[in-house]
Amino acid sequence: LPFLLDHINLWLLEDGDGWTVVDTGVATDAVKDAWRALFAGPLAGRLAKRMIVTHFHPDHMGLAGWLEEAFDVPLSTSLGEWAFGRMLYWDDAPDTVEMFCAFYGRAGFDRTMRQVVRDRGNPYPERVAPLPNQFIRLQDGQTVTIDGRAWRVIVGTGHSPEHLCLHCPELNVLISGDQVLPRISPNVSVWPHEPEADPLRLFLDSLPKFSGLPDDVLVLPSHDRPFRGLHGRLDALAHHHDQRLADALDACVRPCTALDILKVLFRREMDTHQKIFAIGEALAHLHFLMGQGLVTRRRDGAVDLYQRA
Repeated sequence: LPFLLDHINLWLLEDGDGWTVVDTGVATDAVKDAWRALFAGPLAGRLAKRMIVTHFHPDHMGLAGWLEEAFDVPLSTSLGEWAFGRMLYWDDAPDTVEMFCAFYGRAGFDRTMRQVVRDRGNPYPERVAPLPNQFIRLQDGQTVTIDGRAWRVIVGTGHSPEHLCLHCPELNVLISGDQVLPRISPNVSVWPHEPEADPLRLFLDSLPKFSGLPDDVLVLPSHDRPFRGLHGRLDALAHHHDQRLADALDACVRPCTALDILKVLFRREMDTHQKIFAIGEALAHLHFLMGQGLVTRRRDGAVDLYQRA
């Protein structure tokens, strides 16, 4: 991946005379070549027969359309992920970019940073092949049979609209996507298309869905290495956000912009890509505090200010 987080884990599940693919990678020639080499060599000529995508982000859904066309394999995902990916892929209206600029301006970005946002535009289509115009819908609690084994669909929220995870009790394996990662917290952000969202509440509310799984389940995340100790990781994620919420609330003793809170939550230098993600995280924590009645928001010119209630 062309980011600080420089890789993604993709999963292949044996499925009779073929394979079920879980996630696809970003749309680059290098990743396409890797898929071709896999199916021509190590996979012994057994082709993909099903494709499951956990969520719409480019590193996961980026080559879904290409794989569908190249290997005649249908896409399975949730309605929310397919629809949001399709919307972003085709959203090239000029007023969309101006909406982005206004959103980040209210968060505290100055004119220079807003120009970076304007020049960046909508980057989603740059990293995604044309998405399939049809899909097979997967829903929370549904059972998918792969190679004769039952995999239960668990839908998480907060990181993306309807993020798919897959649990196989027989194998004691959880494919967690980005919903549960071993070392870093998944990005939980407010984005311009849904400026009043409360994604951190959604994320925290979804964690108990996983606490009923065995603690020693083998977790296959989309980034970093597989791990066991799910319950401890869930507790650590909740504690991480509790601490960040406390830090944000302390900072709001005086009026603050979301950019001010970003600097409290992330005490390091960031490039533009990272800062856009981080400002969304700052807003997510502020919106959660607003939802709890602990913080208020008021408009000061073109900028939103947040302060303890």
